[in-house]
Amino acid sequence: MKNLLFAVLALLMMSHVVSAQPLTVQDVLQSQRELIEKSSRRTIGPAIDALVDSGLPQMQTVLELWQAKEIWQRKADGLFFTATKNDDGSYTLRDFEDGAEVGTAPSTDLKQLKPNSGVRAMIATALVQFQLSDPDVTKRRDALDSIARDPGPDLLAPLRAAIPDEADPDILARKTRLERLMTMAYDNDAEARVAAINDMSGDLGVDFRATLNPILSTKLVAAPAGAPPDGNIAAELSPGGDALSYSGAYALLVAEDLVPVQISADARDAALEANIEGGRVGGFPVAQLNTEAARDQAYGVLVDQGLAAPMVTPKDVEASLAAYRFFQVYDEPSAEVTEAAEAALAASEGRVAVGQAVDLGLDALSLMSIYFLAAIGLAVTFGVMGVINMAHGEFIMMGAYTGYVVQLFVPNHTASILIAVPVAFAVTFAAGVALERLVVRWLYHRPLETLLATFGVSIALQQLAKNIFGTQARPLTAPAWLDGAWVINDVVAISYIRIAIFILALLFLALFLFIMKRTRLGLETRAVTQNPRMAASMGINPDRVNMLTFGLGSGIAGIAGVAIGLFAKVTSEMGSDYIVQSFMTVVVGGVGNIWGTLAGAAMIGGFQKGVEWLNPSNTLAAQTYMIIFIIIFIQFRPRGIIALKGRAAGD
Repeated sequence: MKNLLFAVLALLMMSHVVSAQPLTVQDVLQSQRELIEKSSRRTIGPAIDALVDSGLPQMQTVLELWQAKEIWQRKADGLFFTATKNDDGSYTLRDFEDGAEVGTAPSTDLKQLKPNSGVRAMIATALVQFQLSDPDVTKRRDALDSIARDPGPDLLAPLRAAIPDEADPDILARKTRLERLMTMAYDNDAEARVAAINDMSGDLGVDFRATLNPILSTKLVAAPAGAPPDGNIAAELSPGGDALSYSGAYALLVAEDLVPVQISADARDAALEANIEGGRVGGFPVAQLNTEAARDQAYGVLVDQGLAAPMVTPKDVEASLAAYRFFQVYDEPSAEVTEAAEAALAASEGRVAVGQAVDLGLDALSLMSIYFLAAIGLAVTFGVMGVINMAHGEFIMMGAYTGYVVQLFVPNHTASILIAVPVAFAVTFAAGVALERLVVRWLYHRPLETLLATFGVSIALQQLAKNIFGTQARPLTAPAWLDGAWVINDVVAISYIRIAIFILALLFLALFLFIMKRTRLGLETRAVTQNPRMAASMGINPDRVNMLTFGLGSGIAGIAGVAIGLFAKVTSEMGSDYIVQSFMTVVVGGVGNIWGTLAGAAMIGGFQKGVEWLNPSNTLAAQTYMIIFIIIFIQFRPRGIIALKGRAAGD
């Protein structure tokens, strides 16, 4: 008896020891072995949840190894290991607990776990809960990216738990924002959701508006006239209005099996064909069913005989619609949440509208800067000399190609641009002086011949560029510090290249004003512009002034080509894209006046961007409307916005 008692006590102690053994990774994996082996997206969820809920610190590593296809199963006993391949083709098996070696096995005795993309995505979602507090900053960022791509209510609690201990300010801001968004969408407490919505009311983020839209989604519901539907009603709709047509309202009643289906003419004819017997349908010869009235009458006989569904008349439709009321009902049951969401979305849309207006203004300012740079050189030559230089666009092209050639020899993009600007000015200045000396000087006061001659020169320069550089676009690469954009918010942004061009336009405006107001060349140019004969009598050489002025205008065009080439394609035809706008800018602003050129560029750039905003899918329309606008404008102000007195004005 005593021996039996000792045996029982020993068994009880052994069972206690077994039950007291800690849970291991292998225990959890074996408990889910069947699901892991099957590894189907539809069934793997409980297995992943079991690993996460186990609370074992090694589970993050196990999930990462599983996701990376670095877990093997031994076929003999079904145990799971991580393994490394040896030189002889066998694998060294390691335990998950501490990474200790537990033996080797040939590849034929092992099965590699290869989860498909769907299972790996589910593992990634599970890993988020571990990675939110991972010491590695990159893993925490990746976890936030994963939550943002695939948010869910089960991730809200882990995200909140990871916020208090976050030390990185950028990640903390992302966690806090994501927590607010997920609270709006998934929290069970309506007050918490309303508070989160009010905290972010008016936010410009796309993610904020994307979170509010599902909260404000509605469905169309029909209810008897005396009994409104249960739920959070957004609005009542009347059939026949803009939001709900008569046919749409009746189709809703049909879909809910509240009224009979309307029989279409095709359905009626199909029923008649199906009931033809001996050349007759409902007692009517088929040959007589050649009118709509006859077919309706024959169909009525089939209805009386129970062979077809009754037809629904317009009066029946009207009576059915009068017997029901139609409502838009929020999918969200809480009225407090939808009211807060409506107010927050309205505030956000108001700020978005303001942001879009600012963004449009920045785009117009950027386009104005480009047109001003392209036209300032033409304003000099056209205003001072009265020469219509159709080759002005080709000087822009020459400047862009000069920048490309400089970059071939100076690989540093910042240095190459700094070198290309003065080199482009020198090259195009020399080309402009050559054109003036060889062609233009012989054609003064003969505008038609000048136009034709410079047009021929432009064609020749385009062909020369094709022969030298080919027909393919050449890259003019901007420095790395000009990459990207200045993002003010989710609505307003402007590229750094555009900002640089705007600053360059301001610098050229200041430089031009300095030359014209503070230098001898400027004084002589203004004198020749106002009265060339009087200037000549004062000892000024108009011929020399014309040559230098033409060279200056051409040199400025070359620098504009470098700036434009940073964002536009550099081809032999690129000048043709800007010559028309340059002439329009000069004519609209006022010939020969720098402030007029600036005003013309602002008017044309703003008008073009406004038309593009109204009709974004058709940029050609913007060009067409702009030309029509300019034609109308010059009918009322033929001398431009700021008229210039002197030779350029025809005095």
